[in-house]
Amino acid sequence: MTQTRLLAALVMAPVAIAAILLLPTDWMMALAAIVFLMGLWEWFDLADIEDTLARAVLLVAHLALMVTMVWASRAPSGFTFVLFQLMTVIGVVWWLLALFWLGRHRFASDHDTHARVFKLAAGALAVIPAWCALGWLHASDATASIIPGVPKGHLWLLTALMIVWAADTGAYFVGRKFGRRKLSPQISPNKTVEGLLGGLAVAVLAGLGFALLTGAGAAQLPAIAAAALIAGLFSVVGDLFESLLKRHAGVKDSGHLIPGHGGVLDRLDGVLAALPAFALAKAVLGF
Repeated sequence: MTQTRLLAALVMAPVAIAAILLLPTDWMMALAAIVFLMGLWEWFDLADIEDTLARAVLLVAHLALMVTMVWASRAPSGFTFVLFQLMTVIGVVWWLLALFWLGRHRFASDHDTHARVFKLAAGALAVIPAWCALGWLHASDATASIIPGVPKGHLWLLTALMIVWAADTGAYFVGRKFGRRKLSPQISPNKTVEGLLGGLAVAVLAGLGFALLTGAGAAQLPAIAAAALIAGLFSVVGDLFESLLKRHAGVKDSGHLIPGHGGVLDRLDGVLAALPAFALAKAVLGF
């Protein structure tokens, strides 16, 4: 299984990196919308929305919201990201509230009552703000980085994603080698405190390393390290929340589209939480 995961990652990673670095923001957002909506389709399945027509209607409604936000953000002087920034803040607030849900892991586990409403709302609050944060980050700085032809904003988005991937990979290997204390055995029995700490350390190192590609100076590195740590912590919350949904649904993976990785949502869970956190931290800390 590890070999299959590695081969799939070797195919997906270069494609994702090339898209982030080379595509203009509007095309990047369009591509991201497709991927995020694929993950949302799997989220509907975890929320026990079995009717295909109902899921299609819900998906179109989310797409319409995305299109409406883009249309409403047009201005005579160009495109404004105010709505996207507002949604990013809403996303950060949602993931902080999600911590309370994780602490009461049986809440909304009964799909015969109100659970679907809560989980559908959670899906919207996870996917839409993450997509908005992605667009905001990608367009955040049009000045040249140390990589010729690549704007700094593109590299900031890549940095945010690398933080998530590093946190996940670091937690996996450190947890396997040194993991003793369970992090949340009732939600995700394989996650350990040692894995969490190792993943966060690797995430901070990845954030600092990729931030240097943007031309970040030494004075900015403490703020970048803090943002990477915050994003790494939020990615764990996103990962745990998807694990909670899967536990409620009684499934191991959100889907089977990606060999060795499960579904699209299995690759996006940490990203959905970390993107708004990193984008807001970047804006607040001023780097």
